[in-house]
Amino acid sequence: MLRKLIEKDRKRLKRKIHIRKKISGTAEKPRMSVTRSNRSMSIQVIDDIRGHTLSSASTLEKELRGIKRNVEGAAQLGELMGKRLLEKNIKTVVFDRNGYLYHGIVKAMADGARKAGIEF
Repeated sequence: MLRKLIEKDRKRLKRKIHIRKKISGTAEKPRMSVTRSNRSMSIQVIDDIRGHTLSSASTLEKELRGIKRNVEGAAQLGELMGKRLLEKNIKTVVFDRNGYLYHGIVKAMADGARKAGIEF
């Protein structure tokens, strides 16, 4: 079983590297990177040129701990991230799925951000 998990993670990291060759965030159009684990979800918006995180949201934050790790919770987290970005006058981003398949929680985070008004 451990071998299967290691192989699964290796394939995801390979996809991540392949994606990151093409995607880069700037100050005008930063990269929105999503991460999910068995316990939590997080979104970061990154300016790769300067190497700074412009904004982030995670279910590990005290006020967001009530959000469950499911599709509905991911949509809430995406909407919250969209609102935080609009407060900082960021309207467009480049979506980085971080090697995860674009369905379920990852898709819900993207749809939640779009619902808040972020374009990508």
